[in-house]
Amino acid sequence: FIDPRKSSPELSAHLGNQVRVRAPSEFAPALDALKSKSVLADPQWAAAFIFDRLERAGAKIVRASDPCQLPKACKNEAELEGTRKAHVRDGAALSRFLAWFAREAPSGQLTEIDAVEKLEAFRYATGVLKDLSFDSISGAGPNGAIVHYRVTKKTNRRIESGQLFLIDSGAQFQDGTTDVTRTIAVGAPTQEMRDRFTRVLKGHIQLALARFPEGTTGAQLDAFARRPLWDAGLDYGHGTGHGVGSYLSVHEGPQSISPRGTMQALKPGMICSNEPGYYKTGEYGIRIENLVVVRDLGDIPGGEKKMLGFETITRVPIDLNLVDAGMLTDAEKAWLNAYHADVRAALAPGLANDEQAAAWLNQATKPV
Repeated sequence: FIDPRKSSPELSAHLGNQVRVRAPSEFAPALDALKSKSVLADPQWAAAFIFDRLERAGAKIVRASDPCQLPKACKNEAELEGTRKAHVRDGAALSRFLAWFAREAPSGQLTEIDAVEKLEAFRYATGVLKDLSFDSISGAGPNGAIVHYRVTKKTNRRIESGQLFLIDSGAQFQDGTTDVTRTIAVGAPTQEMRDRFTRVLKGHIQLALARFPEGTTGAQLDAFARRPLWDAGLDYGHGTGHGVGSYLSVHEGPQSISPRGTMQALKPGMICSNEPGYYKTGEYGIRIENLVVVRDLGDIPGGEKKMLGFETITRVPIDLNLVDAGMLTDAEKAWLNAYHADVRAALAPGLANDEQAAAWLNQATKPV
């Protein structure tokens, strides 16, 4: 049911005889015609009008999850391969931006809007960007502590030395959807900033390394990312991860990684974000976000259950200027070094014609 003004001859040709297109005015009568039929409607998403109309029509309502959600959430190998390519392409654009930011930010002349516009320009320069996956979150200093901040001309802050800058952004390419957050030190960070950042990083790594039995929900894994912050009496007020579509919504269910998560078990092929954070009101915000794919790890020798884990697919360096290596375990250092080696190997060919970005990448991915 769609307004004919939103259709086109091309759409009709594409749909062929597989989809019937009807005017919105016909929707209510179509519900009335379902008298004595069994109709599945998802109470989380379907409007109350639908339930009211079906009840008045005498239909038998089956309240259940949308059956399209789960197969859509479990990406096939073609979708996953496309998403991996999209993240390499997007990682190169972000690395060009971060190299530019490292050169320009110390001047104190950049604003939050300047950063957003420059990052968008690097993404558009790929030649295949379809759109942004959401409005970029660009927060300097205290604005970075506002979790869902959106910069406007009225709130636009100058990015100054001694601040942390948080940029959360994403792209829509036809082969995949990206969503990545990086926190960057402008000038020398304080020891508190490094401590908090490293705790967020430890939680990010611990979730990335998690192994869990088939049937585990995201709610059961959420504490992996919070433990290093909890150890210091700290926390963050948002979920650790959400589902992500394949050239679709950047927030996609039914899976999530959150204390308030759904009962949906994580399944192979699902894409989720891994984004713990820390926010000090009025001062700074920290978030490290990569996208991960749920993968089947097979049988573990001596184990009794089928185990799953995560494959990290985002390819963007993490700011080493904010890492206190002395706080990391050997396993966490090994993960960070392996991740940066993968990022360097994936992005170096695409940055070969940009000497400044290539040099920045080599420095940004050096082992700790």
